[in-house]
Formats: sequence, C-alpha cells, structure tokens
Amino acid sequence: MAEEVDVVVIGLGPGGEDAAGRLAEAGLAVVGVEARLVGGECPYYACVPTKMMLRAADLLAEGRRIPGMAGDSTVRPDWSPVAARIRDEATDDWNDKAAADRLTGKGVTLVRGRGRLTGPREVTVSPLGADPQSPRTASPQSGGGRTFRARRGILINIGTEPSEPPVDGLAGTPYWTNREAVRAERAPASLLVLGGGVVGVEMSQAFARFGSEVTIVEMAGRLLAAEEPESSELIAKVLRNEGVTVRTGARVTGVRHAGGTFTLELDGGEELAAERLLVATGRHSDLAGLGVGAAGLDESAKTIPVDGTMRAADGVWAIGDVTGKGQFTHMSMYQSAIAVRDILGEQGSPAAYRAVPRVTFTDPEIGAVGLTEAQARDQNLPVRTGFAPIEESARGWIHKAGNEGFIKLVEHAGQGVLIGATAAGPYGGEVLGALAVAVHAEVPTAVLRDMIYAYPTFHRTIETAVSSLQE
Repeated sequence: MAEEVDVVVIGLGPGGEDAAGRLAEAGLAVVGVEARLVGGECPYYACVPTKMMLRAADLLAEGRRIPGMAGDSTVRPDWSPVAARIRDEATDDWNDKAAADRLTGKGVTLVRGRGRLTGPREVTVSPLGADPQSPRTASPQSGGGRTFRARRGILINIGTEPSEPPVDGLAGTPYWTNREAVRAERAPASLLVLGGGVVGVEMSQAFARFGSEVTIVEMAGRLLAAEEPESSELIAKVLRNEGVTVRTGARVTGVRHAGGTFTLELDGGEELAAERLLVATGRHSDLAGLGVGAAGLDESAKTIPVDGTMRAADGVWAIGDVTGKGQFTHMSMYQSAIAVRDILGEQGSPAAYRAVPRVTFTDPEIGAVGLTEAQARDQNLPVRTGFAPIEESARGWIHKAGNEGFIKLVEHAGQGVLIGATAAGPYGGEVLGALAVAVHAEVPTAVLRDMIYAYPTFHRTIETAVSSLQE
C-alpha cells in the first residue's frame, strides 16, 4: 500500500538535496530517494575533488615556472597528499553520513534505493544492488519495495552517469571514468584519455603535471569543441607545451587490455598504449529506468523538457542535468529554487538561460558565458566581436610566466549588448563574473566602455576588448 506524502524528490544531488530541504523546512512531508551518495556527483567525484587535484597540479606548475627551479629536486610531484586530501577532507572516504544527517535534520525522510515512477504522482523504490558506488554505510531507512504517493508531486533530479562509447573491446575492461580517477592512490606512469571535453582536458593536465605520460584522443577536430576556437587553440598549445600528446580528429576503433596495459586502435591502424585509460566521452540519464512514461513523458528521450517553472508534466518537476540546460551544479541549484517556489505556490521569475556561466578549470582557466560567436551567427544574429590578449595587458605583463589568455566578447550589434563572452587566462573563472553580470543584465556595451576598471587587474582587459568590438 502506498505511503502518502506531499513531495517525493528522486535524486539528492546538489539541487535535489537543496529542494528537499527547503520543502521540508516549509512544512511539507518530503521523501528524498537516493541510490548513491547524498550530495550527488559534485562533492564526491566531480567539482570538489577534481579541483583539489587541479589546485595541487597548479602549485607544481607555479614552482616549475620560477627561474632556476625547473628540474630542482625541491619541485617534485607526490600524489599521496592529493589522494589523502580527497579521501579525508573532500569525501570523508566517500561516506555521506554528514550530508544525510544534514538533510534528515531538516525533516526530510531519506530512503535509500532506486526510485521509479509507477503511476500518476507515484514512486516505487527498489532496494540497492551491489554497486561499488553506493554509500559505504547505508542509512537505516531502507527503501526496498516501498511505494509513495505524492499529493503535490514528484521532483526529478537523477543527474547523469558516465557514458560508455560503443568501441569494440571496451566493455568489461577496467577503464577509468571520473569516479575512478579521483580515487586514484597514485598517478599512473602513462594515461590515455578518450575525450577532449572539460573532464578530459582537466584530468589530462592534472595527471601530466604529476608525472604521467598523457595522450588525449578526441574525435572532433579540436579540444573543447563547444567553446570558442580560440579557447581550443589555447588549451591545446598549453597542454602540448607541458608534454601532453594531443590527437584530434582521431577515431578509436577498438580497445584491448592485457598485461596491465590498455591499447587503443585508431582508424588507419595506428595503436596507442598506456597503463590506464580514462573514458571521458560524455554522460547520460536513464529515463527508461526511471519510468518517466508513467507520467506521460518520452522514455527514449535524452532529456526531460521543462517549462520556466521546471514543470515537466502534471505533478512532475525536473531539475539539473536531466533537463539538458547544462551539467553544472550551479544550474541544478538555480533550477531548484525555481521549482521549490512553484511547488509552494509562490511567485517568482521564470528560468532564463541567456547567461549560463561555465568554467574549465585548467591552467589557464577557460571561463565562458552565453553564446559563442558561432552559435550567435547560427541564429542569424547581427554580431560584432571584440578580442584582447591577456599577455598584452599590464597585469599579464606583470604575471609573466603562465600569462596565456584572452578576453573575447560577442555583441548583438543591433541591441548593443553582450550575448556571449569568454575569459581565458589566469583566474579566468573569476574574471568571468563581471562578464556574466553584463550578459545577464543586458548591460549596454556603451556603459561597459565608459566604466572605470581597476588597475592593474586581469579584468581590466575587458575594457580593451570592448574598445575593439567590430563586425
């Protein structure tokens, strides 16, 4: 018999955890269903531990940039403090007790298991299997066979799982995804990285700086193919200068694993070998496994379409990766606040996605917001672009070693506002903040041109880029 509650939240990643807590604190009876770790991918396998890896790698690079220090025995890689910090500080050895207690302390009923929609406003939770990524210490609230009927509705926040590309021989091999990479107890002697997106380039740089011989293999013609071509050129040049082999326009036809070695077979017969293989070719959501058909949604779709209040169907809301608006923690949290307001019947602004920020935390950082130049032109918008190298700025000259980067602006020439921007360089993700405000608030470029920019800062390069805007 179904248990009556107000809201069931399926998936307790950042947005789901936030929404469940807010709704419970508002006085609703809330059940949160989670099959893995409360908090989701971000604190255990993505945002937090990977940035710890990159921070440590950046410190090594900075030491090596000091004149006279290159090759000195005082600048040497040691992965063990990185592994210890990830295990002890970031993830509590991949135990989510603190997060679970925080959630239940707000009044949420936490149920461990796999949630599936089994009828209108109905969720059935099946018991956990022997999944190595499941919580190390399950909470007492076992979800085996329990069914819940949600009076107000269901909030879906299942996130995504690493995708396995259909490459002959890959299935069943002990390849890494981001999850295994952050658990590494040592940097491998050699590493093949399949995929040149954000995860691929971040991991490549981190392990290369800790002594791994790294090769990136990307099918597209450039790394970070979703970003500006200038960003792709910059990160490829930097990685190559650091000893990473970058192979773009390369198609993998097969994988072998034997004797502790992975071998990638490329179209044309070439083979690449390494101790480890990291697969970073994308992520997906299992909508069929979630049973979204019970709510009238398309189980064969890749994402769940939502309106401006995050409604996907009658009594169903969806937030986070599964909506297809960006696989970012900040997107999930943004959508959580909107969904909570709607569930509670409160008024608020609908979702707006014209200024979605994104950062690739390599060195240099690649921060971007809004449309790229190509995306704007594909929409037949009247475009003007501005460009300014960081190296030519006063702060870039002061910074010297490691000062590669640029500011690129994309302006709607008819409206005189920015519709996209990239801040690549030292602290590019922080410089992006000013540009994200400009795009979101539709600040006229004339205003940006007349602003006072602090000297000497990296963000002062925005002024130079605005002055260079041209069709």
